Amino acid sequence: MAAPKPIARLISHVILDLDGTLLNTDCVVSQVLKPFLVKNGKKWDSKKAHKLVGKTPYEAAAVVLEDYGLPYSTEEFLSMLTPMFNEQWCNIKALPGANRLIKHLKSNGVPAALASNSPRSNIDAKISCHQGWKESFSAIVGGDEVEKGKPSPDIFLEAAKRMNTNPPNCLVIEDSLPGVAAGKAAGMHVIAVPSVPKRTAEFSSADEVINSLLDVKPEKWGLPPFSDWIDDTLPIEPWFIGGPVIKGFGRGSKVLGIPTANLPAENFSDVLSEHTSGVYFGWAGLSTRGIFKMVMSIGWNPYFDNTEKTIEPWLLHDFGEDFYGEELRLVIVGYIRPEANFPSLESLIERIHEDARISDKALNLPLYAKYKDSPYLRNSLKEDNSANGNQSVIDSK
Repeated sequence: MAAPKPIARLISHVILDLDGTLLNTDCVVSQVLKPFLVKNGKKWDSKKAHKLVGKTPYEAAAVVLEDYGLPYSTEEFLSMLTPMFNEQWCNIKALPGANRLIKHLKSNGVPAALASNSPRSNIDAKISCHQGWKESFSAIVGGDEVEKGKPSPDIFLEAAKRMNTNPPNCLVIEDSLPGVAAGKAAGMHVIAVPSVPKRTAEFSSADEVINSLLDVKPEKWGLPPFSDWIDDTLPIEPWFIGGPVIKGFGRGSKVLGIPTANLPAENFSDVLSEHTSGVYFGWAGLSTRGIFKMVMSIGWNPYFDNTEKTIEPWLLHDFGEDFYGEELRLVIVGYIRPEANFPSLESLIERIHEDARISDKALNLPLYAKYKDSPYLRNSLKEDNSANGNQSVIDSK
């Protein structure tokens, strides 16, 4: 990710975009459009989804109509889809780091505004489903409250005006190119958090480009730092996944010397869309072998330029043999760093081993160690051992 450019003065106010920055709206968009397109004899193409990012509803509707050749006017299309979207607003989940950032700004007295191309009524409906969000913003500006939406600077200038501050005092956090352009045109500093994968290079006009809101470093902008990092790790709300171990790309052992226990990504499309790419750690349970420390990557592995987002856990134990087909359960408890590219294979391997050392040490802390006793992991062992007439449970050392 790009390092922030030097700033001439300290930031005092923050302006946040909503869709794609704080909320995982893309999931709901596809859920609504897929069945609608099927009814019209068309098929949703996820590769075209990036064209909708940062657009006003009217602009996005026009793009869909053109891309899929639908026989409606923009007004007709919106009249049909709007009720469908209204039913889904409360199903939109906060993106990783969104709640943490909002709470941090509020608890440290940093004025924050919400500025979105969405109509104000839609904004209010979306944030009403997230406790404490509405009260955390000093100002909220919708696309229908200004003359022009992003990439025009109007929304951000209006947000600054309502917070009684000057544009240079404001830090904008945005996921889209129109949003970044709007923030810069407003004379503000901009952090880009691209919601479309593998397009970081397109955001060069931003002052800083980061992988996710988990990677925001407020102190770089003169704002109070987060205080929740522990030994180079960030505790997160635990999440749980499991499935049979499958053969991966064949590069873990052969190329990296690091055997990963791959899970079928197609079984976890919802999980992959909810969680940002990066390096995580936690505990892994193998149904016949025990519970082990684990570090894993989620993402496209830039060095190898994956075409699909994958989950690749590395169990920190020497098994001496493969265990394809065995049930693997993971409890992910912490975050280490964003996904990154490396200049050489050697530097990649060195960084992976450093991630392993960080994970191994952190998992001894009570904060993380307690999840080793998670019923999600223990029950799979008991079920398998009972089936084999063996009640013993083997744990990693």
